[in-house]
Amino acid sequence: MRPVRIERGFLPQAEGSCLITVGQTRVVCAVTVEEKVPAWRRGMGGWLTAEYAMLPRATEQRTAREVTRGHPSGRSHEIQRLIGRSLRQAVDLKAIGDRTLWVDCDVLQADGGTRTASITGAMVALVDALCWLQDMDRTVGRPLLRQIAAVSAGIVGGEAALDLCYQEDARAEVDANFVMTGEGDFVELQTTAEAQPLRADQFDLLLGLAKAGVGQLVATQASALGDRLALVMRRA
Repeated sequence: MRPVRIERGFLPQAEGSCLITVGQTRVVCAVTVEEKVPAWRRGMGGWLTAEYAMLPRATEQRTAREVTRGHPSGRSHEIQRLIGRSLRQAVDLKAIGDRTLWVDCDVLQADGGTRTASITGAMVALVDALCWLQDMDRTVGRPLLRQIAAVSAGIVGGEAALDLCYQEDARAEVDANFVMTGEGDFVELQTTAEAQPLRADQFDLLLGLAKAGVGQLVATQASALGDRLALVMRRA
C-alpha cells in the first residue's frame, strides 16, 4: 500500500466529510443529509446515492469540467454508481428514515485508484454523518451494518501488485478493484485482462494482496474515527 492519510472534517459545513490521501491521489469526500427521498422510495426507508467528479487539473493535462458538457462522462457515471452501490451495503437505510444521504467525491489530484480512494474515504464521511443523525435523534438504533473499504490490484510486468499508481495502472496486464467489508467479505469485484487472460493462480495472488490492503485501510478508517465508529456500528 502507498501511504494513506485521512483528515476528517475537511468541509466543516457538511454533516460528514474527509480528505483522503493515498500516495499522490487526493479525494475530498462529503456526505449530506437531505430530508426527503426520491418519489419511488417513499415509505420504503431512506436512500443513499453518490456523485463523483475530477477537478480540471487533477490530471497532468487539463480535463474539461463535465458540467460544460451537460452530463457526466461514462467513466464518472460508472464510478459514482459503484460508490453508491458499495456504501448502500454499509448502512441500514430503514434506520435513517425518509432521508437521502448524498455522497460527493471530488478528486483534487489523481495518481491512480481514485474510485477505491473515494469509497474508502466516503466510508469515514458516512460514519460522521450517521453520528450527526444520532446527535439530532433522527435514527433508529445503530444504522451502520459494516465497514467498507476498497483497493486496486493488478498484474504489472508479470508480477502481482497492490494499490496501483497511474504509471503502474497504465501498463498493467490485468487491472482489478476490490470492494470488501472489514470481515473480508466481497461487496464488488471489477477485473479486466488487458493483454492475456487472467489465470486462476494470478487471481489468487491478487485476492491475497487485496485482503491485506483492505485490512490496512479498515484499520486506518477506525483510527481516524476513534470511538465514533462504535457509536453507530450495529453489534453482530
